[in-house]
Amino acid sequence: MGSPPPRRLSRRHKELAWAVIFLAPAIIAILTLRIAPSIGAVISSLHRGFPGGVLEPVFSGFRNYADLLANEAFRDTVVRTVVFNVIINPLQVAIALMVAVLVTRKIGAPGLWRTLIFIPATVPIVGSSIVWGVALRPEGPINAIIEALGGTPQPFFTSGDQALASIMLVLSWIGIGYWMLFLISGIQSIPEEYYEAARLDRAGPIRTFFSITIPLLKRPLLFVLVADTVANFVVFVPIQMLTNGGPQNSTTMQMFNAYRTTYTYGSKNLGAAEVVILTLIMLVFVAIQFRMLREDRPTRSRR
Repeated sequence: MGSPPPRRLSRRHKELAWAVIFLAPAIIAILTLRIAPSIGAVISSLHRGFPGGVLEPVFSGFRNYADLLANEAFRDTVVRTVVFNVIINPLQVAIALMVAVLVTRKIGAPGLWRTLIFIPATVPIVGSSIVWGVALRPEGPINAIIEALGGTPQPFFTSGDQALASIMLVLSWIGIGYWMLFLISGIQSIPEEYYEAARLDRAGPIRTFFSITIPLLKRPLLFVLVADTVANFVVFVPIQMLTNGGPQNSTTMQMFNAYRTTYTYGSKNLGAAEVVILTLIMLVFVAIQFRMLREDRPTRSRR
């Protein structure tokens, strides 16, 4: 008595079976490509290996982390990585948002403008790095234009003062058009009635932007900011191709440093510890972003 009919129970089992079938590939991919490597990196970071790999690594606790934090060069790399992300993440998202707002206004040929802005995102990052490496070299076309306009040619990637800013330029060129698409989708999902009410209240464009667009765009903004943060924390290809971490380590980011420690210096366990530290810093950034852009929940009125 009280048990569900066999037909209803069988239907629930079928639905559960189909759900498992459809979700299984994604779950397997997450386990094998994300969770398992992460656990492996944590375990490896707690061991210390030997040069040449003659002997098996031995458990060393947090000794790798202590050695890294005592290393001034590593601390400089961590600070550089944090400063890099504090600058580039808001900058890219702000420019992408500004462009998204502009191309959703009543302008001529909006589809053409969106396509032109998005084209750099369709080019593989290796190709974009090669193009910018040629364009910004000392005798490249950018310096030729600067010199033709009466300016002084700039060293760009060969200068310790300009190399990191040049990397930011390359990453922004690639990323802004990509993040713009998500923000355009979010803006277009905002009901037009809100903007009509703002016009009736004689609200200007700036007030409308901060009172309507930004509050109703929090979810797409949060996604873009978090995804952009993760992408910039693990940036690797432009640094390896254009500067190799130089000059004078001025473009050595944490991800590149972990790669170099693992494969150039042959210290797998120390490199794993660097990756774990990078992941923890990245999670702190993401947690702060979730805190800043969380949606306000309506409070229940007390009777």
